[in-house]
Amino acid sequence: MTKIIFLPHEELCPEGAVIEAKPGVSICEAALENDIEIEHACEMSCACTTCHVIIREGFDSLEESDEFEDDMLDKAWGLEPESRLSCQAIVGDEDLVVEIPKYTINMVAENH
Repeated sequence: MTKIIFLPHEELCPEGAVIEAKPGVSICEAALENDIEIEHACEMSCACTTCHVIIREGFDSLEESDEFEDDMLDKAWGLEPESRLSCQAIVGDEDLVVEIPKYTINMVAENH
């Protein structure tokens, strides 16, 4: 199992969280399975940026993003070089430190 450390986020995990994830699942799936309700307005189909995260440690262990993800990321609020869409970033064998940005471009949060 791979450890994913989520840095504190005011609404989603105020004290931060440390979870275990099986390699091969997305960061978004792992978060949701552990009650970290990261927004995913497009139902994880790489059609929005609401699940944007910044990989603070372990970025190089993830497979490279494809052009569809890169096109979506260009629209993300607070884009950084280590930004990924958590629905597309697949957990490998290396532990990760993940920051969920404070804002998304989604104007209406949906309950999933």
